[in-house]
Order: sequence, then structure tokens, then C-alpha cells
Amino acid sequence: MSHTFFISDLHLEPNRPDITQCFFNFLHHQVPQAEALYILGDFFEVWIGDDEDTPFQRSIIAALKQLTDRGFPIYFMRGNRDFLIGEAFIHATGCRFLADPTVIDLYGKPVLLTHGDVLCTADLKHQRFRKYAQNPRYNRFFLALPLWLRRAIARLVRNISQKSNRTAAYAIMDVTPSAVTQQMQDHQVKLLIHGHTHRPAVHSLVLKGEPANRVVLGDWHTAGSVLVYEQNGQFAITTLLL
Repeated sequence: MSHTFFISDLHLEPNRPDITQCFFNFLHHQVPQAEALYILGDFFEVWIGDDEDTPFQRSIIAALKQLTDRGFPIYFMRGNRDFLIGEAFIHATGCRFLADPTVIDLYGKPVLLTHGDVLCTADLKHQRFRKYAQNPRYNRFFLALPLWLRRAIARLVRNISQKSNRTAAYAIMDVTPSAVTQQMQDHQVKLLIHGHTHRPAVHSLVLKGEPANRVVLGDWHTAGSVLVYEQNGQFAITTLLL
């Protein structure tokens, strides 16, 4: 039966070759059997601009390009860690860019896709950061800085974020139910798929008296997390060993 894969929050980085290898195995052995792959943000732990060129980045780009060159569709949405990914990366990989949020037709059913951080409205610090991250003027200014300075700033921001996350309340870092409801109603969908919170689950809810679902994709810190959506409308989150 035909199926489609959804993943997010791999946070790929050179210091975690186990995650990278798990992704390569998934990409080479499982993905070609599907109809499409959707990557919903935070694919990289950090991305400071398409002009940074390292062997690690080239290996990821080459792996994606190997599939897209054969006509396999890979859809890419940016997250809060890799929001600076631009047209050069998309062109080099052959991926198809997705705005955040986007409604797709999934086997005849409208489905809302988002990275997920827009739903975490109680996390005021992150929402302030997101406001700057979505500002083209800020992005142009940052990308004009030399690479060494961008790397230093990225390390500083990452350290601050990690310390803040350790002390933040659990509820603050999760989605706000009213934001979920609003987004789904605004886009007139009964299924929402997102990542960001690293809390894989399928949540049932009711919208205007009708059943609906919110699917949360997991991160890849301890195991690969993949949503498999079948053509008949059945879906499940599966795990891959690192």
C-alpha cells in the first residue's frame, strides 16, 4: 500500500554521527519505497547560512540530491534551528520548499503542516526570538556578517537556549490548545502534523463537533522518529534504532 513519510527535529550535527547514519540508512533503504518524504524543520541543529560549506553539510546535501535526482519528492520546511536555510540549499538538494504553515492534499485529505513553534504561544521568549527569525531585514544583516562571527553568535544563542530550556516549565514549552484549535479552524482541516516539542504522540480532539487529530513528530536524539501515513488514512509513529 502507498504511504508517505514525515520527520522533523533530527538536529543533525557533526558531533552526532549516529543520528546522521540513522538518517542515511532511512533515506537509502526505506524512503524510496514511499511516495514522498516531508521534513518539517530543525533538520539541522544549527544553520548559519547557505554559504557555510563543510564536508558534513556536503554529505547531507549529496544524500538528498541522490534521491531527488531520481524524481523522488522531498519537501522541506524550515524550523527555528535552521530558519536561515535559503534558496541555495533548496536548489542544491533538489528539495521542494514548504512555507510554514502549509496545507497539503494527502491522499485526498487536507492536512496542515507546521514546524510547531508557532503553536507554543506561552513560551514568550521563543515567540520574541521567532519574531526576529521571521524578519527578512534581520536575516540579511546576520548573513552579511563573516562566518566566524556567525558561528560565535550561534554558539552563544545555543548555550542560552539550552540553559533556558532546562529551567522552563514543561507546560510553557508545549503547544497552547487554543492556538492549535485556531490554526486548524483557520485552515479548515481535521489533521495537523507538527514537530518542535519533541513529544511524539497522536492527540484526539473535537473541532465544531467533529473528531480531529494532532500528530506530534518526535526528535531523533535517542531514536529515529517517523510518521508513516498510509493511503487508506491510517497512520502511526514508528521508531528507528540509532
